[in-house]
Formats: sequence, C-alpha cells, structure tokens
Amino acid sequence: MTGTSVQLVINDDIAHLTLIRAQAYNTLDAAFWHEFPSALKQVAESTARVLIISSTGKHFSAGMDLAVFNQPDPRLFSGEAGRRAEFMHRLVLELQHCFSSLENLRIPVLAAIQGGCIGGALDLVCACDSRYCTTDASFCVKETQLGIVADLGTLQRLPTLVNPGLAREWVYTARTVNADEALRSGLVNQVFESQDAMLKAIHEIAQQIVRNSPLAVYGSKHLLNYARDHSTADSLAYTAAWQSGMFQPTDMSESFVAKTQKRAPHYQPLHTLEPIMTRKPFNKE
Repeated sequence: MTGTSVQLVINDDIAHLTLIRAQAYNTLDAAFWHEFPSALKQVAESTARVLIISSTGKHFSAGMDLAVFNQPDPRLFSGEAGRRAEFMHRLVLELQHCFSSLENLRIPVLAAIQGGCIGGALDLVCACDSRYCTTDASFCVKETQLGIVADLGTLQRLPTLVNPGLAREWVYTARTVNADEALRSGLVNQVFESQDAMLKAIHEIAQQIVRNSPLAVYGSKHLLNYARDHSTADSLAYTAAWQSGMFQPTDMSESFVAKTQKRAPHYQPLHTLEPIMTRKPFNKE
C-alpha cells in the first residue's frame, strides 16, 4: 500500500509502515487520518508478527498539519451548540482510535524516530510498544504552547512511560526534550548515531521477536497493557484466568523439540483477522 501520506510494506513476518511526506516534515494531514488506519487494518489482517513505524526526511513528524486547523470541518462552528459539541466529541474519539489501534494490534509495534517528534506525532509513538531514536531526535508536547490540550493519548500514556512529574513538566512547559533526556527518562530504549543504524538495529530486534511464539507474544502484550491499566491484584487474577483458557502445550513443546534438534522452532501463525460472520461460507471440502 502506498498513499500520499504513508507507505506500508509487508515482507514475511515484518510489516513496515513509513511516513512519506518528508517535504512537509511528515505532518499529519487529512490524508493521513484515512491512510494510517487503513494501513493498520491491513497489518491486523495479515500474518505479520511485528510492525515497524518510521519516516522519511529530516523529521519523524512535526505533528498535525496546519491545514487541519486552518480549514476545519464547518460542522465544528455552525449550528446549535450542543450538536457542535457532539460532533467534536465524535471527531476526537475517531482520531484517538487511530492511535489506540496500535495498542490493540496483536503484535508489537516499534517506532523509529529521527529529528522532531512533535505534538500529534508524540501521541502516535506513545501508543507504540517501544521507541528508538537518533541523536538528533527531539520531542515536544506542543499543544499547551498553542493554547490547546493534547487529546490523542499523550496525557494518558506519557506518564506511564516516564516519571509522572517529568511528564507533567514536559506538558506544562511545552519544552523540547532532546534524545539524551528521552533515553534517561525511559521514553526511548536506545539512541543511534544515524537513521540507517537505527533501522538496522530495529529490524534485528524484530527478527528476534518473530522467532518466538506469536501466541505467547500476543498474550504478553495483552497482559502488559492490562497490567498498566489495572491494579496488581486485578492483573494477577486476570492473568490466571487467561492462562487457564489460552495456555496450550503446543508451542512450548515445539520450542523444546527445536532446542533438542538444534533448529529454529516453527510456530503456527495466529488466525488472520478476516471478517468471520460476513465472509464466504466455510468450504468443508
């Protein structure tokens, strides 16, 4: 898939989604909000077991395209006040869903960040499982400087990634955070000298992930997200229930046999996320 804003390539078990509006600093224009969820849907319906998100040009993304603000939907400012508010509510939920879909994917999502990662772009990468950046990377919660509130996930996710007090400082001041501080704070896992070196390392990490059981990786991601949003007691109880239903010896047996035979394990892929009730009837033959 290649659009005007993003490009998606799936090779074997690794999907790679790239922001391709380098000439516009990969700002999130109107096309992005159609193409990005469409690309994620393709990833979800594929057999890919890792998703890498990167971009082109000098900056990862300068955030929301100004045209989105300069040419807003007229329904935001016309008609009765209650109906305007209801429309705004649905709009924000729709945009939030675009990034929340990254968390809801059954596979890990790895973000490769170079240059600026500003505003809405930070919302995006905060929804990824892991973040990596280059030495020239910088991060900014720009919204408070623009007189608005970040509403696509940064306020909810950033305090779970870095010290909550530090997250609040970044939000309130809208100051720029460099790669070194991002690493020290835990926002990113590693810092690289160049984008090429970063992408090479991330692909190696992705290859390590795809060598493991896709069911175990999915279950781990699901339980990690659950633990973040619930108490330890609730999470432990949920994990016990999960194991009682989802644990099967198939993949564990395969890992033991492969180790004994000194070969790579061969795990069955998860069933694809194609429509179930609306697809063509199952052919028993």
